[in-house]
Order: sequence, then C-alpha cells, then structure tokens
Amino acid sequence: MSILVTPQTRVLVQGITGSFGARHTKLSLDYGTQIVAGVTPGKGGQFFENTVPIFDTVSEAARQTGATVSVIFVPPPFAADAILESVDAGLDLVIAITEGIPVNDMVKVKAVMAGKKTRLIGPNCPGIVTPGTGPQSHGGCRIGIAPGYIHRKGSIGVVSRSGTLTYEAVWQLTQQGYGQSTCIGIGGDPINGTSHLDALKLFNDDPETEAIIMIGEIGGDAEEQAAAWAKENCKKPIAAFIAGTTAPPGRRMGHAGAIVSGGKGTAAGKIAALEAAGIAVAETPSTMAETLIRLLKS
Repeated sequence: MSILVTPQTRVLVQGITGSFGARHTKLSLDYGTQIVAGVTPGKGGQFFENTVPIFDTVSEAARQTGATVSVIFVPPPFAADAILESVDAGLDLVIAITEGIPVNDMVKVKAVMAGKKTRLIGPNCPGIVTPGTGPQSHGGCRIGIAPGYIHRKGSIGVVSRSGTLTYEAVWQLTQQGYGQSTCIGIGGDPINGTSHLDALKLFNDDPETEAIIMIGEIGGDAEEQAAAWAKENCKKPIAAFIAGTTAPPGRRMGHAGAIVSGGKGTAAGKIAALEAAGIAVAETPSTMAETLIRLLKS
C-alpha cells in the first residue's frame, strides 16, 4: 500500500511548457503516472506531447480533468503564487519542486495554508514516488524528478530532506531485494510543508509499510521531533542517517535549512535523540539500507 499517491492518482503539472517541467513530465508519463493536465497561463488550449491538455488556470484544469495533485516546476519568483493557486483550487496535494523560493514567500504560503485541506511537499524537493509492479516498477506514480528505474515495489517507506540521499537509500534497498511502499523527498528549505514527523505518522498508519528509513541533516529540530514521537508511538523498525556531521557551526551547507545556529541543530544532537528513541543510526550513507535490514533480521 502507498501513502499520499497511488498509480491511479490524477496529476496536473504547473510549468509543463518550461524545459525542466517538460522533461520531467515526459519521464513521469513514461513511468506510468496519470498526468492528466498541464497549466501555463496564456497557453490554454494547447497540448503537451499531443495528449495532455494545457489550461490557463489550475481550477479549470482540475475541474475538467479531475486532477487532485499538482506538481510545480515554476520559477522561484512565481512559485509561491503557483502553490496558492492550487490551494485555492482545493487540491489534495501540492508538490513544489522549485528551488530558491524566497523565505518570506514561504512564510506567507504557510500562513495562508493553515487550516486548509491541501498538503504541501517541498519546496526544493525531488517529489514522491510510489513504485508500480511493472518492469523497473513502471506503472507506479512518479511526481517530481526522482529516477523512477531505481525503485521497486515493496514495504519500506523512505523519507528524506536530501534528494540525492533519497536515491541512494532507494537504490541500496532495491539492490538488496527490498522494495519501497512510498518514497518522499520533503526538501531542505527552512520552511517547508510535510515534515519528517508527518511522514512517520503516515507510514505508521499504513498497514503495508513494514519499516522506515528516515534521512535528515543538520539544522532545525525536525528530526528530534520525529524521534520523540516515534519513541512513544511507532512500533515499526526505523533506520536513520544524519548528513553534515563534519559541518562547521554557522556555515550553511547546501540546503538553505542546513545550518547549525546557537548550538542547535547539530548532527551529534540529532543522532543522540534518534538513538534515545530506539532508532538505529547509520554511520555513513553507504550503510543506510544495511542498517535497516539488520533491524529487520534481528
């Protein structure tokens, strides 16, 4: 079973006519994802790949195609408005791939989204993949930029702030013969939508997700919050990895949210919190799957 999206999920793409959005929309279509609409203001009435209708607005696209999920490939200055357009249209899920959205814009987005039904994944994330049952897991749902071919249908949930480490964990699992239920890249910005804690709750409630890999990094306290909740509520095996153990304090490392400030958000502190919650922590990225498999076999 999957969380958030299934092979039947109907998806629209905001920014479908841009080069980046077009390339990844084609890859998602090839994977078997139900891309039913594109949205680019001023290009309504056209078609993508001669099959996917393009609309001027999200509300029109959703109304005419039944899309419930949007993925955003809109440039940073306009991405916040694109998110809010999907919120206004009442979509269930918005996945913002865009990197570099101004923090002030995301503060406003979070304020507007408070109490609304729409869930946000990202921004600055690789998206979400629910593998299918076909060759190389085709026939699943790939929304975003993750390489579909590395996935395999199974029962391991993966959640990560890092896109690259998401792919690494998935590939390690697949190579070891362990498939994934759903893989979520939640993004590395300081203000995002879905958190580690949110994802753990969803995986915990999914009867067919049997174990979880959680990948975090320095900065903030999201991993500590997730660990505290898991200690009291999650009975499923969890393996974790924290990136940034060698980062100097005060130096932002890659992601906008990956910065240790005022002694908070250190790798050591996160690892201690995870271990205190009974979560197995991999020492290096190359042992993420191995660490989880060891738990499953113990």
